Amino acid sequence: MNYSAVILAAGKGVRMHSQIPKVLHRVAGKPMIWYVVKAVEEAGINDITLVVGHGREIVEETLSGETLRFVVQEQQLGTGHALMQAQGSINSANTLVVLSGDTPLLEGNTLKKLLDFHQQQQALATVLSGLLPDPYGYGRIIRQADGGLERIIEEKDASPEEKEITEINTGMYCFQAGAVFAALSQIECSNAQGEYYLTDVLPILKKDGHKVAVLATDKIDQIHGINDRVQMAQAETIIRQRHNQKLMKNGVTIMAPETTFIDSSVKIGMDTVVYPFTIIEGQTTIGENCTIGPSTRINDSSIGNYVVIENSRVKEACIGNHCNIGPFAYLRPEANLQDNVKVGDFVEIKKSIIGAGSKIPHLSYVGDALLGKEVNIGAGTITCNYDGKKKSHTILEDGVFIGSNTNLVAPVTIGKNSMTGAGSTITHDIPAHTLAVERAEQKHIRKKGN
Repeated sequence: MNYSAVILAAGKGVRMHSQIPKVLHRVAGKPMIWYVVKAVEEAGINDITLVVGHGREIVEETLSGETLRFVVQEQQLGTGHALMQAQGSINSANTLVVLSGDTPLLEGNTLKKLLDFHQQQQALATVLSGLLPDPYGYGRIIRQADGGLERIIEEKDASPEEKEITEINTGMYCFQAGAVFAALSQIECSNAQGEYYLTDVLPILKKDGHKVAVLATDKIDQIHGINDRVQMAQAETIIRQRHNQKLMKNGVTIMAPETTFIDSSVKIGMDTVVYPFTIIEGQTTIGENCTIGPSTRINDSSIGNYVVIENSRVKEACIGNHCNIGPFAYLRPEANLQDNVKVGDFVEIKKSIIGAGSKIPHLSYVGDALLGKEVNIGAGTITCNYDGKKKSHTILEDGVFIGSNTNLVAPVTIGKNSMTGAGSTITHDIPAHTLAVERAEQKHIRKKGN
């Protein structure tokens, strides 16, 4: 059996009150449509077409790394009209799944059950339904006396009695592709919205004697579409809960999941402990036996094993094994810490390599620098890497000891096992095995009258 999928993603999302296309709003670190694409792939479907419209350039750019086909709905004239745009992209012999791009809670196993049920029923169309205690806003499933599908009525077209029905249309369907496109050519837009409803193909198929089935899913948490930022926040909570639970089942301790925010793309090794009020985002990987937090934010960083990070900010950095970071450290992009590095309180590191066993215990700025092994940076040290026109590099070779309150004016190289005296401003290279001291002579001047 060959499968295709069409994801409807052309709408603006007026209730989002945003210039960003609705399907690109991020939920737990990913655009909501990304979750829909992944659910389709998890169900075993790789032939995927996206119907785009509003903001289509940015939608296509955002999803450029995915194997997708894009078609354009120039005017948003309803779900039926949207599917019509994909007709030239779909093999008419395939089984076709149609769903919306604003359902980030959907998982592949639910789609797979829909596909399997569709085949078992030998239907030409199958609708995924669900029972909601508050069905407001959803189309209602109208069943025949024998329990079969009679039709689907949209909320705005429903009578008061029909609005009392709690079985709703999830907006997810299976079709025999050739049959649904033939039926689409017969639908009209004589409804309250003046749109071409995809649901109108169902009575056409039934009239022609074809079987239309309904599968009521019990995975109610997966079917909710996102129409505003309140619903988006609710979806975010669910997705983060799912990911936290997955991490915990795989051996990660999250001490307070309700106050810990971990993106769905983050990977964490077993026996790592994450303390409260910690945010871990993007393509971050954390090794085993680490202690992260509390009150730490990390994004797009690689962290080794046995690392401690406390009350700190880590952004696009690389940290080796057995490192100790914080509290109140700031690792900026391209900070690269090798094994057994200590970065203490109120230390900022940017675009620098810190060699194995080196220590920057407190109150220092290291930028555009290369530190060798076993370097020790005294408190208050600054690499003066910018002269107002260009950035320059500081090199501290193995075993260098920098005295407290030293200014290293780049470009400058401190040779192996050399030292600087506290309070020095170093403007010239220092040879290996040398003590450099740069200070004005201390003077004592007595106050008048004393």
